[in-house]
Amino acid sequence: MNWDRIEGNWKQYRTDVKHRWERLTDTQLEAVAGHREHLATQIQESYGITKKEAGKQLYDWQKDFHDAAMPKA
Repeated sequence: MNWDRIEGNWKQYRTDVKHRWERLTDTQLEAVAGHREHLATQIQESYGITKKEAGKQLYDWQKDFHDAAMPKA
């Protein structure tokens, strides 16, 4: 799934983001507004991890959605 789709449907994905990264507040998620770099920064700051690790976590989360959306053969 490409990030434009996530950004365009942010309210829909926000709940899943909140479950994945429980330390993020509703205020933080509102401010992110679906922007990948903003979300990475919030994850980095809230969890005390590197920018690279936050990016990897986002990539993995995004990939999980893509894999779940693909039909099983």
